[in-house]
Amino acid sequence: MSDQPGRYRVTLVVDGRTVASGWWDSAETAARRFTRWIGERGSPGARITLVDTGEDRMLQAWP
Repeated sequence: MSDQPGRYRVTLVVDGRTVASGWWDSAETAARRFTRWIGERGSPGARITLVDTGEDRMLQAWP
């Protein structure tokens, strides 16, 4: 197991403050987690993003 974070990062920001983030090596796993976080943690004032850190590119954002 590597000490380096995975390539794909999901971040939850609430009212401008990062409250949770996670990194995965698999794009598919990160996309599933992104969708899950919307259901579990999506609320007014929340923003959830999925970023490919290898390409420094946002893949998805909610809302």
